[in-house]
Amino acid sequence: MSVLYAWLRRHPLLVDSGLALVLAVISVPTDDLRPAPVALLTVLMVVPVAFRRKVPIWALGVCLACAIAQLFGPGPAPSDVAVLVLIYTIAAYRPRRYSVIALITCLLAAVVAVVVWTPLQRVGVLDGLYFGAVLFGGSALIAWTIGDSMRFRRGYYAALEERAARLEADRHVQAKMAAAAERARIARELHDVIAHHVSVMVVQADGASYALHADPAKAEAALKAISSTGRQALGEMRALLGVLRSADDRAALAPLPGLGELRELLDQARAAGLGVTYTLSGVPRDLPEGAELAAYRVVQESLTNTRKHAGPDASASVTLRYEPDWLIVEVTDNGIAGPTADSAGNGLAGMRERIQMYGGTVEAGPLPGGGFGVLARLPCPRHEAPRKSAAHARAPATDPDWATAGLEAETV
Repeated sequence: MSVLYAWLRRHPLLVDSGLALVLAVISVPTDDLRPAPVALLTVLMVVPVAFRRKVPIWALGVCLACAIAQLFGPGPAPSDVAVLVLIYTIAAYRPRRYSVIALITCLLAAVVAVVVWTPLQRVGVLDGLYFGAVLFGGSALIAWTIGDSMRFRRGYYAALEERAARLEADRHVQAKMAAAAERARIARELHDVIAHHVSVMVVQADGASYALHADPAKAEAALKAISSTGRQALGEMRALLGVLRSADDRAALAPLPGLGELRELLDQARAAGLGVTYTLSGVPRDLPEGAELAAYRVVQESLTNTRKHAGPDASASVTLRYEPDWLIVEVTDNGIAGPTADSAGNGLAGMRERIQMYGGTVEAGPLPGGGFGVLARLPCPRHEAPRKSAAHARAPATDPDWATAGLEAETV
């Protein structure tokens, strides 16, 4: 049935022509033939029905003119039903101001018809007036009421469809925005993971190439470090891609790195030949997981930039300072100043985006005495619970082993 209704909606002229043909058929007398003028009048009344949706007002005007001409003829005919059809059409498809005018016009025409045709009735005058008013005026009013209700329902359904389309468009926009945000997040994660591990592997590979003939043991150690770093990078890549491919949000995933994993990060940097000192001041407090990840990525990206831009003899210093309302993460090096706008990639931009998401700020640039520095500030209210991280428990305010382990490391 839905296919039939859709076809009928696509061919309104054909449907209306069929309706006009039905009215013409029921208007043909079965007992005798009407005079030619009367037959012509009948045709002129039903033909406008075929164009009722294209020009409904003009169609009603023609039909009413023919109906008025009937006042001077033999009386009402079945073709008068065309007037009701056109009243319904105007009420259903045109604004109410037009349909009300059309209704009033039809009611006035009905009054005139009752006055003219009542003497022809074989009943009392009052009974004839009452019968004519109900027959002509009542039927016109009913047709207008049905058409007006159909117009209201059509407008209501159109509003619902428009609202549904608008909500669907909003949903698509929100989905695109969410996808763009997710792509940006994935890009940051991939950059942080790949850039860090690849820079370590490049440094180790360079060291292994220099020590290959002079000190094979060191070359072998560097190759083992490259292998270990590559496996770690592949593991993190698989974990990240597994999150993207997995349809089950409850899948067991490795925890995201935080400040508790700084020891492993700094040890890895030292293993790559970068001298790193670490200083912790203040009472450590817990941060949200996302904020901890952001602080960790600041240190990771800064050390990566140091290895890439600061030169072979550079060393770095990492400082975590817990102030009453802030966590200060500072990473400096004494090498060649890195690019101020991160021309080599998206590292500094990713830092700023991450930190700004949690209400913090990032400052990065060359230091007055040489080298490059990154200073990140993250909100960390003092009412947060003290940190129970094992890494912080093992690392006092100034860990002498951590502070000096990287400075004396030989270049591999």
